[in-house]
Amino acid sequence: MTVPDFSAAMTGEQTFQLSKYHGQKIVLYFYPKDNTPGCTTEAIQFRDMYAEFQRNNTLIFGVSRDSIRSHEGFKGKLGLPFDLIADPDETLCAMFNVMKMKNMYGKQVRGIERSTFVIDAAGILVKEWRGVKVPSHVEEVLEFVSH
Repeated sequence: MTVPDFSAAMTGEQTFQLSKYHGQKIVLYFYPKDNTPGCTTEAIQFRDMYAEFQRNNTLIFGVSRDSIRSHEGFKGKLGLPFDLIADPDETLCAMFNVMKMKNMYGKQVRGIERSTFVIDAAGILVKEWRGVKVPSHVEEVLEFVSH
């Protein structure tokens, strides 16, 4: 499936525009919330393997409903070498169908299901992981983009 071109606000006072990255693979990973344990671990793993992704002509972008301000703090605190996209109105969440009902402390809450998507150099969605568990996930994504 070809991913429709879209734009969204991201860190560094930039606007993400999918068409701008034509010719490179893109990893879009959706995560529930900045500064939470699982999301911090996942971001650190992408950070620590970033050079490997770059060697495979692959860019990484994290997406959550947090504000740009929250993203800037999270990115700075962890020293992330990639940008984070803010999706407070859930436009991208809807496009990639990642909003789900989840149990939080016995209550049903609507939130982002941790998910990762790989878009190839021609803008085609070539792989998706849904309901991601953080341990070993980043290695799996790297393995996929390496081939």
